[in-house]
Amino acid sequence: MEKWRKVASDYVFKSPFGNLRKDKLVLPDGQLIDSYYVNEYEDWVNAVVLTKDQHLVLVRQYRHAAQDFFLEVPAGKAEANESPREAIIREVREETGYISDSSPIKLGEFYVNPATQTNKVITFLFLDAYQAFEQDLDPTEFIDIHLIDIEEMEKMIASGEINQLFTASAYYMAKSYFMTRLKEN
Repeated sequence: MEKWRKVASDYVFKSPFGNLRKDKLVLPDGQLIDSYYVNEYEDWVNAVVLTKDQHLVLVRQYRHAAQDFFLEVPAGKAEANESPREAIIREVREETGYISDSSPIKLGEFYVNPATQTNKVITFLFLDAYQAFEQDLDPTEFIDIHLIDIEEMEKMIASGEINQLFTASAYYMAKSYFMTRLKEN
């Protein structure tokens, strides 16, 4: 198997939220694709935030593309020169006011949609989190904080009450982390 060969590339547009690139490609068998569109996005981070009393800290916010409100794990992207770990600590604090005295645990790093997007999501776990600050939201953020009993999370995913992919996958990564640690002990 061979990689596809890019013979030309032009930007359709660029914006602070991402870029759209049009590539001209030659496939391994010689076929030509004149217009293959690639969305260039920055990597982002998200976190399962678990409090000392076993509640998950979720945020509810409006998502314009879907025209609806979503209950999600806190998330965002790194600012200038921030590591993913530094970015998620800042994002969780800004969006929720929660912090932890221990360092976030990296659960995984995955491409979002490698067929058409360039970015990854890096997922972390905060343990024994507690609210130490007020929210410090960006001007375009309108976020409500929700504390969910960890025992209710799977029911909420199964019922569709939580229907955002990255929130469900982050939860199941955290669950896998806990199951692995139980087997080790």
